[in-house]
Amino acid sequence: MAKASPKSKKRPASSSSGTGQHVTWGGRFGAGPAALMLQFSESVSFDQRLAPFDILGSQAHARMLAHVKLISKAECDAIVHGLDDILAEIQKGAFKWDTSLEDVHMNIEHALRSRTPAAAKLHTARSRNDQVATAMRLWFKWACAQLYIVLGDVLQTLVVQAEANQNVVLPGYTHLQRAQPVSVAHHLLAYVEMFGRDRLRFIDVADHANWCPLGSGAIAGTTLPIDREFTARQLGFVDTHGNVRVTPNSMDAVADRDVFVEFLAAAALCGAHASRVAEDLILWSSAEFRFAALPEAFTTGSSLMPQKKNPDALELLRGKSARLQGHLQTLLTLIKGLPLTYNRDLQEDKPPVFDAFDQLSLGLTVLARVIEGLEVNTAACAAAASDPLLLATDLADHLVLQGLPFRDAHHAVGALVARAEKLQIPLDKLSDADARALAPKLGKNWREVFNTTRALAARERAGMPGPKQVAAQIARWKKVLA
Repeated sequence: MAKASPKSKKRPASSSSGTGQHVTWGGRFGAGPAALMLQFSESVSFDQRLAPFDILGSQAHARMLAHVKLISKAECDAIVHGLDDILAEIQKGAFKWDTSLEDVHMNIEHALRSRTPAAAKLHTARSRNDQVATAMRLWFKWACAQLYIVLGDVLQTLVVQAEANQNVVLPGYTHLQRAQPVSVAHHLLAYVEMFGRDRLRFIDVADHANWCPLGSGAIAGTTLPIDREFTARQLGFVDTHGNVRVTPNSMDAVADRDVFVEFLAAAALCGAHASRVAEDLILWSSAEFRFAALPEAFTTGSSLMPQKKNPDALELLRGKSARLQGHLQTLLTLIKGLPLTYNRDLQEDKPPVFDAFDQLSLGLTVLARVIEGLEVNTAACAAAASDPLLLATDLADHLVLQGLPFRDAHHAVGALVARAEKLQIPLDKLSDADARALAPKLGKNWREVFNTTRALAARERAGMPGPKQVAAQIARWKKVLA
């Protein structure tokens, strides 16, 4: 086998990236990067989605430079209008991305240079470090707002289904064993609470992103007379009282990835909630449960078995929740050993964040449509909820009201259950003689306990599945979502 020549090929001149484009850092080098290095290091293939936010940041920076007289108003106007034109091209799909220019930021700057000489002054008092950090914080604020809307859709469909099924009773489960009766509404409202907390988490992430890093430079700011507060206000980095927010430490501003981690943590937890509701609906729609039927538009068939109606959408939600958790682990591993401030490893912070947003926003939209099309089988739910064992705890409570300590009451009812199983009869069909032999404290009307309507009506304290409590929670959430 012939050996490759040890001699490396001649590389392009220092002013070139390999395709004749100017390299921002090229003055220090006698030769440009190898084509393989350009391929290896490019990020424009995934960070081009930051274009609108990068352009917003650049326009605000240009206005600040004009405000402090580092560029003229005419130069500022040329930069702002040129960036508007570039954004319009990007939105129309007419912009040509060049991977040799590394990233979205350099692609836009290069395009702007071809339109106005003022573009050469845009990078005054700015590094790509604080430029990228600013674009990402703007993106996080936008992404959290989008997820807030999508989560609102999920919450709305859950509340609608809960309201429609307030009077449908089914078994609640612990350890996947029948436990106590609850309404379908109470069950669905449990997920409303979970997704409601998810919305609050994304509000928190957006608030933590709401600090402007522009002006931090690469590590230590700049000696030029910039006005960071002016830029921050231009970009909407203000609190609820209108107070401007700028990052207080330049090193932290460019090295910090807390918001990235918090976003992925919120996405992973939200994905876990989606996975849990998906699993419940998969069980409910099985032949063994038959509590609900899934909309056909979000199920598939089998290539072999013609009778199958597979809950693929819900299974994919379970699977994608693992993907979201993996993204969180990726980023935590990425940053755990990095010294301050910026290291190129951090280029890899964006793919997991962008994919988490894409998968979660799409998955939640699918979940909302599945819930919207869910058809509850009231007869199957009622049949399952009629199991008297679901009210064994209520019978223990009955004994407590007769003066028996709960531990003793629990033991006595356990003995009654064992007796009924031995006789192969329902718990409420035990004879008075058999029942009182094991639980002498049973009142005359002990069988009245075995009534699900009574059982739920007795649970009208805060947080319980009593009909009035459930109706109140539905009303509360309808008001929140209005």
